Amino acid sequence: MEQQYQALDLIEEITRNDGSKYYEISNIDQNGIAELAADRGVIKQVKILQVNIARTKPLIVYEQYINENYHLQTLLNEHDWKNPKWVEWDKPEGKVLDAFRAVLKANHIG
Repeated sequence: MEQQYQALDLIEEITRNDGSKYYEISNIDQNGIAELAADRGVIKQVKILQVNIARTKPLIVYEQYINENYHLQTLLNEHDWKNPKWVEWDKPEGKVLDAFRAVLKANHIG
């Protein structure tokens, strides 16, 4: 089954089990997977910081990178919600990391 493209429209703060934190640009499906991962002890906590972020060029650059490089789980897929896997998305140096930082800055986060 081919994965459907997912738009990203919110910013979360993820707390790892060691207590360190990082930001992620996500969507409600991925937030649901993060909540399940937190409930099951895979990560410590997830908190939504900003919803309905603007669809800027940097957001689209980052969103395309994520969709092309990661299997985005969904709560509609029984396997995903029964067995959530937590994958911290890499942000490679260059246009992807620059785009990620631009989205955070535009939303006054970080």
